Amino acid sequence: MILVLGATGFLGKRVCRKLSADNVEFEKSSLSLGTDLQDLQATIELFERVKPTYILNCASFVGGIQFGMKHPVELFSNNLKIISNIYEAAQKIGIKRIVNPISNCTYPGDATLFKEDEWWDGPMHESVMVYGFARKAVWMGAWAYHKQYGMDIINIILSNMYGPEDHFEEERSHALGALVMKFVKAKQQGAKQVIVWGTGTPVREWLHIDDGAQAMITALEIEATIEPINIGVASGITIKDMALQIKAVTGFEGDLHFDTSKADGAPYKTVDGTKGKELLKWQPSIDFATGLKQTIDWYIENQNKL
Repeated sequence: MILVLGATGFLGKRVCRKLSADNVEFEKSSLSLGTDLQDLQATIELFERVKPTYILNCASFVGGIQFGMKHPVELFSNNLKIISNIYEAAQKIGIKRIVNPISNCTYPGDATLFKEDEWWDGPMHESVMVYGFARKAVWMGAWAYHKQYGMDIINIILSNMYGPEDHFEEERSHALGALVMKFVKAKQQGAKQVIVWGTGTPVREWLHIDDGAQAMITALEIEATIEPINIGVASGITIKDMALQIKAVTGFEGDLHFDTSKADGAPYKTVDGTKGKELLKWQPSIDFATGLKQTIDWYIENQNKL
């Protein structure tokens, strides 16, 4: 039995959809479904009831750069409580394997091409430092429980994810979701201008949510390792070029204005996925142009329900 934690979130929903499509038996849980993972006893009771063999841990408290800068305490406290309780409850009932997704913002802020053996080579960028620390603590906790109890915990490092069912709001979204929302609304309202936060120069590698979900599921079957595993293709795009692509797909004909009072975040983030490809015998396959159009089409069709 597989238990998907955070099953109603962005990643969790797509993981559940893929498991369903493959006729794999699973249970799902999330705060909205009635279990608060910040409560240890509630977490233990969930695990005792479901008795899962595997856990796909999609649970986290997260937002974009602006959200993180306004809510650092919640990012720190909530995420550490969640992962601590998951490990403690899993150890008590004897879970066979946990798979965790870890954000690539855990890499040093001045790194460019992210490689696993350079993960500890410097401080994280200040704009994501608190969330990055909390996600790095996911691995640290995995190492501790593996060291003391022999627990099997796989940790995959994922690029910024995007796709249908993402957050589409200015503060809580990552850059791509926020820009899709802005350009679609600007086109529909006949606006003259779209404001893009920051200088437009940062480079980001984007991972389609369905590739992220597939990576989680594939990691259930790989050889055990406690070391972090990158998932990526070492290719990125500037925020400016991404904005221009979104502009073209949406048909917006106005101007772009870059608001340089807003934080850029780290200047360059791409991921060396060589190790991940070798261990998972798989790599992301959804190209950015295809995924971007799919995302924009989904938002246009569903924006009135959000």
